[in-house]
Amino acid sequence: MIQLQKFKQLVALVMLGLLTSWVVSCSTGKINSNTQQAASGTANIEFWTMQLQPQFTNYFQSLISNFESQNPGIKVKWVDVPWAAMENKILTAVSAKTPPDVVNLNPDFASQLAGRNAWLDLDAKIPQEARSSYLPNIWKASTLNGKSFGIPWYLTTRLTIYNTDLLKQAGINKPPTTYAELAQEAQQIKDKTGKYAFFVTFVPQDSGEVLQSLVQMGVALVDAEGKAAFNTPQGKAAFQYWVELYKKGLLPKEALTQGHRHAIDLYQSGETAFLASGPEFLKTIANNAPKIAQASAISPQLTGDTGKKNVAVMNIVIPRDTKQPDAAVKFGLFVTNDENQLAFAKAANVLPSTTKALADSYFKDIPANASTVEKARVVSAQQLQQAEILTPGLKDIKKLQKAIYENLQASMLGEKTVDKAVEDAAQEWNNR
Repeated sequence: MIQLQKFKQLVALVMLGLLTSWVVSCSTGKINSNTQQAASGTANIEFWTMQLQPQFTNYFQSLISNFESQNPGIKVKWVDVPWAAMENKILTAVSAKTPPDVVNLNPDFASQLAGRNAWLDLDAKIPQEARSSYLPNIWKASTLNGKSFGIPWYLTTRLTIYNTDLLKQAGINKPPTTYAELAQEAQQIKDKTGKYAFFVTFVPQDSGEVLQSLVQMGVALVDAEGKAAFNTPQGKAAFQYWVELYKKGLLPKEALTQGHRHAIDLYQSGETAFLASGPEFLKTIANNAPKIAQASAISPQLTGDTGKKNVAVMNIVIPRDTKQPDAAVKFGLFVTNDENQLAFAKAANVLPSTTKALADSYFKDIPANASTVEKARVVSAQQLQQAEILTPGLKDIKKLQKAIYENLQASMLGEKTVDKAVEDAAQEWNNR
């Protein structure tokens, strides 16, 4: 209760500070005694996160309190935005030149706005010594045309969560490790149990899992000039893989209309044997479907002949139009420092993006009687050593995904041959 009162007081103080600053800025330049203190140098910054309340409310209240105590000239207002609303909300704020000062986004969407010069150039603000504390490949995920637009925060690598009961019913001894094995087991599971092996979405604006699978199968998406590079035998083989699975009835029909959330729903209801997802969803499954959770085990991420594995990154970006760039950068580096990353990784069951935090024994040592969640943490961290951002850093990566997914759908529905679908997707991208 005391914490809640303190938080309310903090919000009130921040709002009062913002109002006072506005009054000062709109005045003729004369500062009276009532506004003297507000104008004395306090920097008010607004921090947006993506759907982290109420689960992590205590964590962020403590984080902000610690930051403010170490930086008495800076006050932080925390705003948590629903996942589905974030893109429209930040796009509107950036366009109106009224953005928050620090924002939690994924690199795919952030890079679209980086292409519009929406973010602060961090290379000029963050010294190399500070940048070198982050995993090099992960830092690259928040760069565009050689410029850094984001600070890496927390990471997840996909795992294969699987239902041991369904595998036993299908006579399968071990989960698949490659897409080729997945296709074989999908047929066996359908024949023996009548259920689907897995669900993956082909909705253009949703998950990039299929796009990433093409890279894992050895497909180059674009060339050095940014032109389509997937109209090749490898590209056609990858298209053929997904089209055949659908036409054989080994993918649910709603793969064309439902997003990744549906994959979790199907797995929790016992309708699919495999779920490609981050280890953070194990707790969700345990809460929503205890019996399924009890039958669940984990194995490494599926991959293709390349052996490549994907990592998903959440980052911190700072809008170019922030009125407090120095305070915003200082807070962004504080949120993502070794100590705070390790604490958040433990609280949220994710991985940190700094070398020192990832080297902690928490990500290496598990007891002999480890739970599925504990095992997942270690497997996930081990994968991070080989994981990379599989899709290229393009400001319009979603347009590439749209061209590929829509043409895959057309081929799945028998409207185009695979060759025609690949050719049309490449042409759509090149002529965008």
